[in-house]
Amino acid sequence: MSKKLIVTGSMGLIGSEVSEYFLEKGWEVHGIDNNQRAIFFGLQGDNSSNKDRLAKYGSQYKLYTNIDIRDRQAILDIIPQIKPDAIVHTAAQPSHDRAASIPFEDFDTNAVGTFNLLESLRRYSTEVPFVHLSTNKVYGDAPNNIKMKELETRFDYDDSAYEHGIAEHFSIDQSKHSLFGASKVSADISVQEYGRYFNMPTACLRGGCLTGPNHAGVELHGFLSYLIKCNIEEREYSVFGYKGKQVRDNIHSYDVARFIEEFIKAPRVAEVYNIGGGKDNSVSILEAFDLIAKISGKPMKYKYVDQNRIGDHICYYSDLRKMKAHYPNWDISKSLEDVFVDIYNRYMEA
Repeated sequence: MSKKLIVTGSMGLIGSEVSEYFLEKGWEVHGIDNNQRAIFFGLQGDNSSNKDRLAKYGSQYKLYTNIDIRDRQAILDIIPQIKPDAIVHTAAQPSHDRAASIPFEDFDTNAVGTFNLLESLRRYSTEVPFVHLSTNKVYGDAPNNIKMKELETRFDYDDSAYEHGIAEHFSIDQSKHSLFGASKVSADISVQEYGRYFNMPTACLRGGCLTGPNHAGVELHGFLSYLIKCNIEEREYSVFGYKGKQVRDNIHSYDVARFIEEFIKAPRVAEVYNIGGGKDNSVSILEAFDLIAKISGKPMKYKYVDQNRIGDHICYYSDLRKMKAHYPNWDISKSLEDVFVDIYNRYMEA
């Protein structure tokens, strides 16, 4: 009998990648996604194309579009009904900026929805692995307090303690998070606590820039996908502060799915991992302009807004050493240029 996986947010970037990855491995995948992203971001954020992409797996993939993770009773009912062997929770209100205008929707989706899933799973079984897609925004703007150096095209850390990036012991306290960051902190801590208190196998994956060809990038979320889309369509891209030298590490959604598989095969209790592209896959906005222009042959059109986003990171890339130590079979397989080319090709095929 096939193993069963529940994936919340299964039409999103990571959710659809994880769903397809495990479907290819022979799992039966139960996706929970009511396309709330289209409500949060409008038509540009619509994930319906990923639903169509997964339809080819027939009855092996079951999609529940009528269930909202904020509906406590529905979640309490669905988990024992499906009897999963693992749960991957990717559903979220994902925008750092959008949260301030929809605070209740943001908190209810990110914090309450996660809590509903955890409690439903605990009542069903304390042995089923639960993987939560958290965010590096749980650290708030504290990474900006690290000593920085300004280079020609980017900012970088000027402190040897951060040579490899931000590690999991970095403080989440006494910093400005944005309302999105605060709701994700609540979810993150809840996932850890259910692990520690009830001895459940849980993991929080604190993502840097998770990206890939199936990302419905919009200005308020999905920086790299949106940037590449602007280049292809020759639209003006707005750079918000820091001279365009702010740095992010980008990890392909396929590599995220690969790590989740490793965790599910050998789960640990209440773990936290900073998952991103690491230093090798880090890029500033200015550097991203140059790289996509090289791939597409089109110069980037942009304007500069001399006001950074509230709580935005000047420089952030993940220290991947803990992930690699715990799961030595895992490493980044998609280079930064691979990521750009995959996103570019998908837009060109559309």
